[in-house]
Amino acid sequence: MPKEADSPKKLHSNRAALTHKVGYALRHPERVGPYVRRAGRDAWLRLRHPDHIGYYRAVMAHDTRRDPEAAVGSRSHDRWLALGRMQFDYLLEHGLRPEHRMLDIGCGNLRGGWRFIDHLDTGHYYGIDISPDILIAAKRTLTRRGLQAKLPHLTLTGDLRLDFLPDDHFDVVHAHSVFSHSPLSVIDECLAHVGRVMTDTGFFDFTFDRTEGTEHQVLREDFYYRTDTLLTLAAQHRLHARFMEDWEKRPHGQSKIRVSRSPLPS
Repeated sequence: MPKEADSPKKLHSNRAALTHKVGYALRHPERVGPYVRRAGRDAWLRLRHPDHIGYYRAVMAHDTRRDPEAAVGSRSHDRWLALGRMQFDYLLEHGLRPEHRMLDIGCGNLRGGWRFIDHLDTGHYYGIDISPDILIAAKRTLTRRGLQAKLPHLTLTGDLRLDFLPDDHFDVVHAHSVFSHSPLSVIDECLAHVGRVMTDTGFFDFTFDRTEGTEHQVLREDFYYRTDTLLTLAAQHRLHARFMEDWEKRPHGQSKIRVSRSPLPS
C-alpha cells in the first residue's frame, strides 16, 4: 500500500492548483509526459473502481508488476534499504523490544517489515495490506532474508476496521506512508478502531504528507493534510495525539504523528 516521496521534508504547497502545475511543468518539462500517463491511468481506474480501496489496490497491482520496490516509493534498492532502516531505527530508539507485538498497517513488500520481523520474537509481527500483489512480493522478501522461522502474519485486508484482530494486543502499531494515500474517511475509520487493538501503554505511529495551507489531493493517489486536522480527528476518537518533532530531523519527505489510549510523555 505505501508509496512516498524521497525528497527532504517541507511544507507542501497546493499541488492541485493550476498555478503550481504550470510552474512545475515549466521547471521540469521532462516530467510532463510521466504525469500525463499517470493522470490517464488515474481517470481509467476511477471509472473502474469508484471506491478508494479498489482504486488503490489496482494502482498497486500495476506498479508491483513493474517493480515491487518502486511500487512502495523507493527509486533504488539502496533507497529501499535506507528507508526501511530509518523506520526500524526510529522505533528502536523509541523502545521497540523483541517481546513487543507489532501491527504494521500497509506493510508493503516488507521494506521496513523484514527488520522488524528479525528483531521481534517469533510470531510477534503482524503485517496487513490491501494489495495481494505486494503481499506476494513481501513473501519473497521474507524468503530472501531467511526469516521463515519467525512466522510473521501477512494478511490481506479490505478496510481498516481491524475487526479480525484481538483487543488489547499490540504494543506498537505502525503505518508508514499509508495516510499520505488515504482520504480522510479511511483515516477516520482507522483511528476509530485502532485504540481497541492497542494495549493501554501501546502507541500508533503514522506518517502523512503535511501542509499548513489548503488541504488537497493530487489525482486520487496523494493527499495533503494539516497537522491540526489529524490531531483533532484523533481526539474525537478519545486518543491522545502528538506531532513527533524528532522525526522531522530524519531525511524523509513526510511527517509523523503518534497516538495512544494513554497520555503520551512529553
